[in-house]
Amino acid sequence: MSSMPNCKKYSKGYFMPPTIDMSWAYKEHPEKAPKWCSVDLRDGNQALIIPMSLDEKIEFFKMLVQVGFKEIEVGFPAASETEYTFLRRLVDENLIPDDVTVQVLTQAREHIIKKTFEALEGVKNAIVHVYNSTSLAQREQVFRKSKEEIKQIAIDGAKLLKQLTEEAGANYRFEYSPESFTGTEPEYALEVCNAVLDVWQPTPDHKAIINIPVTVEMSMPHVYAMQVAYISQNLKYRDAVELSLHPHNDRGCGVADTEMGLLAGADRVEGTLFGNGERTGNVDIITVAMNMYVLGVDPELDFTNMPELVDLYEKVTRMRVHDRQPYAGSLVFAAFSGSHQDAIAKGMKWREEKDPEHWTCPYLPIDPHDVGREYDGDVIRINSQSGKGGVAYVMEQKYGISMPKKMREDFGYCVKDVSDHKHKELMADEIYQIFHDNYVNYSVPYRLVDFNLKKNIDGTRSGEIELEINGKHVSYSAKGNGRLDAVSNAIQQNTDISYTNLTYSEHALEIGSTSTAMAYISITGEDGKVTWGAGKDTDIITASVLALFSAINRMKAGK
Repeated sequence: MSSMPNCKKYSKGYFMPPTIDMSWAYKEHPEKAPKWCSVDLRDGNQALIIPMSLDEKIEFFKMLVQVGFKEIEVGFPAASETEYTFLRRLVDENLIPDDVTVQVLTQAREHIIKKTFEALEGVKNAIVHVYNSTSLAQREQVFRKSKEEIKQIAIDGAKLLKQLTEEAGANYRFEYSPESFTGTEPEYALEVCNAVLDVWQPTPDHKAIINIPVTVEMSMPHVYAMQVAYISQNLKYRDAVELSLHPHNDRGCGVADTEMGLLAGADRVEGTLFGNGERTGNVDIITVAMNMYVLGVDPELDFTNMPELVDLYEKVTRMRVHDRQPYAGSLVFAAFSGSHQDAIAKGMKWREEKDPEHWTCPYLPIDPHDVGREYDGDVIRINSQSGKGGVAYVMEQKYGISMPKKMREDFGYCVKDVSDHKHKELMADEIYQIFHDNYVNYSVPYRLVDFNLKKNIDGTRSGEIELEINGKHVSYSAKGNGRLDAVSNAIQQNTDISYTNLTYSEHALEIGSTSTAMAYISITGEDGKVTWGAGKDTDIITASVLALFSAINRMKAGK
């Protein structure tokens, strides 16, 4: 039995186009960026629980200009006093750059169109966007009008736009949308669009815009792309028309619709930042643009400071950019998985060594620096799922601590255990503190007080070491091939401590005080368990002896 039997009540609400040239489907990606039009201040704003205030809209408009949008829809000035006032303020305060065109939306209704033109007075560059719904469902259920009657609404609206523009002595550009296109027969949508173009008589020097909206997503993206291709291949005045897309995201395919629609012949995209808009939102222009970027195509928009965009967007919309939002989310570059962290760390190291021309780092499709993100705290994130590679990467990048490979594994389990018990992500300073508290200069119960070892004629070292054991001061004679060997011999000869396979490595700390040294030692106890210790001091020999005591004390503690 079906778990969702009501699926039978749905049938496709879209219409397949006639046969078209499908050669566009073999393209890998668009060759250049489309024209972008932000509709954040209309589509995005009208979808907010609390619409933006006038000052917030001004701030958002300035940010859109800074990003590089040359066409910005500023609202529906006939719909509310706020939107009317917003456009007038942009004009009166001279906030619209000469190279930016503002777009206003109006229904194909006479009194609304006239109110819109009042708001445009003094605007240098404007697109007047007129629309009416053409879908079968809207014709039958909402307007109860014939195809001819619906087409006439579009024609009358187009004529009024042309008339009022001539009366205003302006040079406005025109845009027409057959709203609810995705539920409209493609042949009929084409007929209406061509009728509008016959009114406007566009030229290559003064193009009209035909906008093909996905008012409601009804089909898979390739079907929408075929519909777009059909319009593109059969539209009148094609060299005098910018074919525009305005996808919504009801099926979660807004980005795919847009990308395939561009391949199918579209020249322009209307959308919002982060996909804000009615219902499930509009297409996210940032994702479409950045998808081009990672394929080597300049999107001609500047998203190099993504965190700043996120902050402003969240402030004025009172919405939140999801942690997993492509390119912009706080976690999209974060790797918690041990295997991912290890691969990223090795990939970064390989890039340092090879300096390759192209970006190919495992698990990172884009360099986080390109969108204003940092590796430290953004890429390698540590929790109970993380592995030794990620922990080691954080320690080396942040603190210059480069542990031996085997020690990384030991420390990785130590960090994992802390994160598991705290049930939370660990920040870099917390990881460092775990390392310091558990490995560095660990001095209980055996604490080094001092040592004095002189070089003998035969090259060996001998002398005295002073210790404090459980608070009691003791002194032992020491002799060995080197100072570390002499200290090690003295401890094993005078206490019950026994171990083998002492390994040693050290390095200067390159971050912070460059005169400080870090030493690492492992020893193998009688039970075969390997124990690690670290020593830190301005003197490398002292650091190595402190590392030995750290290992001994940790072994005694069963760590």
